[in-house]
Amino acid sequence: MPILLWLSTASIILYSCNGKKEHSENTVPYLTKGDTIILQKNSPIISKLAVYNVKEEEYSPNLMTVGTVKAIPNTYAEIASPFAGRILKSYVKLGQKVAPGSPLFSVSSKDYFAAQKDYRDAQQEYRQSELNMKRQQDLLQHGVGIQRETEEAATEFQIKKTALANASAALKIYKNGDKMSMNTPLVVVSPIKGEVVTNDIVMGQYLKEDALPMVVIAELSKVWIAGQVKENDLHFLQNLTGVEVNVSAFPDRKITGKIYHVNEIVNEATRSVEVLVECENNDRLLKPGMFVNVKFSNTSEKKIFVPAKAVLQFNDKNYVLVQTSKNEYVKKYVQTGVTENNRIQILSGLKPGETIISDGAFYLLDAK
Repeated sequence: MPILLWLSTASIILYSCNGKKEHSENTVPYLTKGDTIILQKNSPIISKLAVYNVKEEEYSPNLMTVGTVKAIPNTYAEIASPFAGRILKSYVKLGQKVAPGSPLFSVSSKDYFAAQKDYRDAQQEYRQSELNMKRQQDLLQHGVGIQRETEEAATEFQIKKTALANASAALKIYKNGDKMSMNTPLVVVSPIKGEVVTNDIVMGQYLKEDALPMVVIAELSKVWIAGQVKENDLHFLQNLTGVEVNVSAFPDRKITGKIYHVNEIVNEATRSVEVLVECENNDRLLKPGMFVNVKFSNTSEKKIFVPAKAVLQFNDKNYVLVQTSKNEYVKKYVQTGVTENNRIQILSGLKPGETIISDGAFYLLDAK
C-alpha cells in the first residue's frame, strides 16, 4: 500500500512539472537564432508590428545653411577726405543716386593747397627743363653745342618729369591737374555708380587725416550671400540645380541665386567653407548684414527612404529587421543618410523589394 501511494504521488508531481514547462514555452513571445528572430505563433507582439516594402523613389536632395547678405566689394565704396581740413559744402543726401565723378562734399585744406602749389611748381620746372633740353639738342645739331651739356639737360628733364608725376599723383584722383585752379577747395567725388547709403557729412566739421569715411556709396541691385558649408558636404555642390534664398521677413518671396565663388580655404574653427551666392536685388529685399536661409538643391536621383521608427540602434550601429518568412526577421545593419519628414535615407544595407518592420520594432529590442 505505501508503494502504490508513492507511485501515485510521483506521477502527480511529474505531470505538474511537465504542465508548467509547456505553459512556460507557450508564453515566450519569440526565439532567437543568431541574428534571426522567430515570433511564436500566438505571440501578442505580432499584432503590434507593421511592415514596409522597401522601394526606391525620386529624391532631390537639399542642403540648408545660414547666410549673411554682403555688398559686392567692387560696387561698394567708403569715402573719406584724403586731406585734413574743414567741410565747406555737401552735394548729396541719403538715398541719392550718384554716378562716377559726382561731387559729394568739399573740404578747405591747407595740405591740399600745399599739394596744389607743389604740383604747379613741379609743372613749371618740368617745362623749363624741357625747353632747356630742346635748346641744347638744337645747338648740338648745328655744331655749336656741347655733348656733355646736352646729356645733362636730358638727365635734368627726366628728373623734373618724375617729380611732376609724383606731385600730381594724389591730385589726379580728385581733379585734372591741367584744369585745376589754385587755392580752390578740394571737391571729393564718387568713384563708383550707386546710391548714398551712409551720409555723415556735417557742415563746418574739421576732419583729421585719419578721419572715418563721411559717405558710403553702394550699388545694391546685386548682392552676395555668404553661406557656410561643412567640409563633409562640399560634394553636394558639384551637381546643383538651383540655389534659393529665404528671408524670414518675406516668407512668401522666392529669391533665386547662383554660386559665384567657393572659397579654397577651410575655416579651422568651424570646419566649413564660405560659399558666395550672387542674387539679383532690384527690389532691395536683401539688406547687407541681414541673415537669410540658403537652400542648395541637387540633381534628382533614386534613393531608398524608410520610416524613422524602422531604424534601431545597437552601440554605434544602425540596423533594421528584415522579414525572411512569416513571423521571422533578421537583423541587417545599414548605413543611414539624411532624415526628412520622419523618414531616414538608407545609403547601404537594404535592397528594393525587401520587407522590414516599419513600426513596433522596439518590442524586439531585447532579442539577443
